[in-house]
Amino acid sequence: MASLMQSRLPINQDLLLMQKGMLMRKVRSKCWRKLRYFRLQDDGMTVWHARQEGGNAKPTFSISDVETVREGHESELLRSLAEEFPLERGFTIIFHGRRANLDLVANSVEEAEVWKRGLWHLMDFVNGMDQQERLDQWLSDWFQRGDKNQDGRMSFQEVQRLLHLMNVEMDQEYAFHLFQTADTSHSGTLEGEEFVDFYKALTKRAEVQELFENFSADGQKLTLLEFVDFLQEEQKEGERAPDLALELIDRYEPSESGKLRHVLSMDGFLSYLCSKDGDIFKPTCLPIYQDMTQPLNNYYINSSHNTYLVGDQLYGQSSVEGYIRALKRGCRCVEVDIWDGPSGEPIVYHGHTLTSRIPFKDVVATVAQYAFQTSDYPVILSLENHCSWEQQQVMACHLTEILGEQLLSTTLDGLLPTQLPSPEELRRKILVKGKKLRTLEEDLEEEEEEELESELEGEQEADPEPEAQLESEPQELSPRSKDKKKEKVVMCPLFCPPTCCEVMVQAPFSKPKSLLFPKQRSKPILCPSLSALVVYLKSVSFHSFTHSREHYRFYETSSFSETKAKSLIKEAGNEFVQHNAWQLSRVYPSGLRTDSSNYNPQELWNAGCQMVAMNVQTAGLEMDICDGLFRQNGGCGYVLKPDFLRDAQSSFHPERPVSPFRAQTLLIQVISGQQLPKEDMSKERSIVDPLVRVEIFGVRPDTTRQETSYVENNGFNPYWGQTLCFRVLVPELALLRFVVKDYNWKSRNDFIGQYTLPWTCMQQGGPVLHPLADTPALAARLTLSSRPPPGYRHIHLLSKDGTSLHPASIFVHINIREGLEGDEC
Repeated sequence: MASLMQSRLPINQDLLLMQKGMLMRKVRSKCWRKLRYFRLQDDGMTVWHARQEGGNAKPTFSISDVETVREGHESELLRSLAEEFPLERGFTIIFHGRRANLDLVANSVEEAEVWKRGLWHLMDFVNGMDQQERLDQWLSDWFQRGDKNQDGRMSFQEVQRLLHLMNVEMDQEYAFHLFQTADTSHSGTLEGEEFVDFYKALTKRAEVQELFENFSADGQKLTLLEFVDFLQEEQKEGERAPDLALELIDRYEPSESGKLRHVLSMDGFLSYLCSKDGDIFKPTCLPIYQDMTQPLNNYYINSSHNTYLVGDQLYGQSSVEGYIRALKRGCRCVEVDIWDGPSGEPIVYHGHTLTSRIPFKDVVATVAQYAFQTSDYPVILSLENHCSWEQQQVMACHLTEILGEQLLSTTLDGLLPTQLPSPEELRRKILVKGKKLRTLEEDLEEEEEEELESELEGEQEADPEPEAQLESEPQELSPRSKDKKKEKVVMCPLFCPPTCCEVMVQAPFSKPKSLLFPKQRSKPILCPSLSALVVYLKSVSFHSFTHSREHYRFYETSSFSETKAKSLIKEAGNEFVQHNAWQLSRVYPSGLRTDSSNYNPQELWNAGCQMVAMNVQTAGLEMDICDGLFRQNGGCGYVLKPDFLRDAQSSFHPERPVSPFRAQTLLIQVISGQQLPKEDMSKERSIVDPLVRVEIFGVRPDTTRQETSYVENNGFNPYWGQTLCFRVLVPELALLRFVVKDYNWKSRNDFIGQYTLPWTCMQQGGPVLHPLADTPALAARLTLSSRPPPGYRHIHLLSKDGTSLHPASIFVHINIREGLEGDEC
């Protein structure tokens, strides 16, 4: 089996050395650093390790699992061990999803370079693979697992074991018949192409074969006209079907003669259905397709809560890795909790807890490096500032020096804006969200005065003010409304303790002694240099929607706990919608979520809340919903809100949605599943009993779920053929989540895989199959009597971490009808 990949993989000296194996040190912590023997397998696609050369080896990772490889100096852990292990000998393997990084230290710089170059070479190869090559790699991985004695051959006993690993329960006589048919060399074992033939016999898709024959006159191929008919009638491709048919034949037909004759074989037809072109996600929604020139408040913004944490909220590790992962997955708003640190350097951690601490300057440097690797659209730094005056000055210095031109420190054109700028206008800019001493109007006024003063300096000399007067003059805070009495910000007394972060806000005073014993309530002190970096995102306290309308400006933003936000939606849902049409809102998880669990963001999106902050380190239903929404629009982290959530006069109420919003009916036929994985690979003899659950998340009346019955002992190619029906009032806000579960009558069903996407990003077909079509043959007969025939899509499943479970998928039909009429449901 390895020979299939080896024939395509360009071998170089680095890969040959990796296949011989090398002893390297695996580092998990400052205390856990153990020698392990790492070796690239002969297939060139998997790395195994053992305690020593010649020891019992076990798989470590597949090349397809690797996202990138970093240098030793980029690893927090390896940097902490730099005195013991030179950074040039270290490197870090980063995996897709939430899998922990693998830090390794080689015995020499040369050996480290061999592995880094080799891994990059293999990653480039994997990223350039076509669909068939990815399938070959998947088969190669399974062959490696099944070939227990690693002799490059598969005996029938090993095949039986492999079938259980692959979730296949099959009659032994039939399995042996398939084995003998594939064993063309009559060696009693399967090798390379023989194993591929055995797999093809296992994966023959009866439901796809019958669909193919429904459109093929001879049952052997689809002519160009026959394929055009299929695309128009089934996949609803319309007038572009003739041109698209030629493109798809050229893309998916495996034989050159078929391409020349413009015909599609059964293999080509199946390749198309399993490809991105046959995917449930509408291709036009994958790139950036939305208008990105509207004000920021018109978008949902992918947001992270306590981004520095990679674990729980009480004892978890703080790490710049949290920012790297959040930014790489498309987050555009990240949170930074800053406190006074040793040696005058601010630190980042979850205050008053036992979470570890990281330097603020490291966080800023990480944001500068990774902010725009995934998306060019603006990044918001949400600062939770708990620092003293002196360390706030250090913060401002780090922000300006490290971020440089990336940092937005004044309005785009230097003029007073009338609305928030757009993501397009703020491309590759980092914005600071936080408290501000004055209004934006006053900042711009002062800038104009400074420019005027600098011009006058050339004409006349200004009288110098006495130094004492300059020091004692208090700063003025501007009123939020003209009739509000002016207040003054008073500097801290000289004898104030270093931890002081309070400022006295009071009426103008005449006696200096009032400085020492102020009776007025104190407020946190703000350093002017840090305050000046807050431009479009000034944090203000929320009192009421009326208060916000009367006193706040469009560039001022409020934060709400999930509890407060949900309460406001119930009490004044329409007012919340109108509020979010002109001002930004940020919602954060309850302080009781010490385990870093998440809340359902959909409820907050329904009210138009833009920055719904999530604990992105925690996988689960809530993060599936979040990832599902932001999967569209190029994964850029900004999604345009529906028009009725962008209207400051909107009558929409998320708890009581009514007309004129257009309702729709969704019919889904869940047909079959393919290569569903096991949740627990250690249970070799167990076979999953899969069922499919379809969940709708949207406004409260639309939120529902339905599921199929389970198929007993078949995770390899289960067939359901069941139709589910949903009626949805506000499709613009709805998301669909397809979940495959392993039925367990004793306890909770085990998770197998899922896929979540916005309702508006679904591809659909024509009328659905008859609900009684519970076998492939009956389904085919009923299809012939239904005009036009239905369309078909594959849903490619993702793991709990959101990584691909290729080639695991479910085959469905999707049909959306306008209105709620009809008795299908």
